[in-house]
Amino acid sequence: MALSTEWYQMEFQNSESEITHRSVNDEYYFYDAVRNGNMEYVSKNCKENIFTNPHGVGILSKNSLTNIKYHFVVTAALITRYCISGGLEEEQAYRLSDFYILKMDTCTTIDQVSELHHTMAKDFTGKMLLLNKNTILSKPVMQCVDYIYKHIKERITIQALAEYTELSPSYLSRLFKQNLGISVSDYIREKKIEKAIHLLRYSTKPVIEIANYLSFSSQSHFIQSFESSTGLTPKKYRDKYYKSIW
Repeated sequence: MALSTEWYQMEFQNSESEITHRSVNDEYYFYDAVRNGNMEYVSKNCKENIFTNPHGVGILSKNSLTNIKYHFVVTAALITRYCISGGLEEEQAYRLSDFYILKMDTCTTIDQVSELHHTMAKDFTGKMLLLNKNTILSKPVMQCVDYIYKHIKERITIQALAEYTELSPSYLSRLFKQNLGISVSDYIREKKIEKAIHLLRYSTKPVIEIANYLSFSSQSHFIQSFESSTGLTPKKYRDKYYKSIW
């Protein structure tokens, strides 16, 4: 059967069943909220589980798990491009998208995909929140962000941050995740990797020296963390990007 014939048959069936997609404006509101760092709106959207609501969602596969995975990829692609247009560094945005899509590929249930979608959306939203200078974060979170920036070479713990902000570790952890959509430990690791990327591209420091400089527990831990974040080992990253923009 020709594809055009199949299309007309499907179009007729959909018309008869009055199947429609949800308003595109609803999607625009969500992606704009991510781009603008609107954590309150994004968290509400995730809490209501809009992503897996079958009403108005296109059928991309007859298998329900595969269908939601396809929608995850579409969402990741759009979030990435919206955030790039909002000022997120392009390579970082694409790496983050690839990371979540690879994680999604290992999911075996719809609930797992849904939960990962919420984590991804809040993670991107948190990064945009930091980029938006007009957004006011809670004072303790801003203190943590500044502390991490100034002490990136040291081993930073939630206990140290709690003492610095005069809050309990558990409360500070919840507040940080609520504000930025990412855990304190993941944020610290991310910032250390960003610093490592800069050193690999623009310095001649050996990998082991960079690992020690950024207070990783060992060279192997640094290599594992770096590869998990960028998809490349530090050596391969340096071979590919060393002074590449000069």
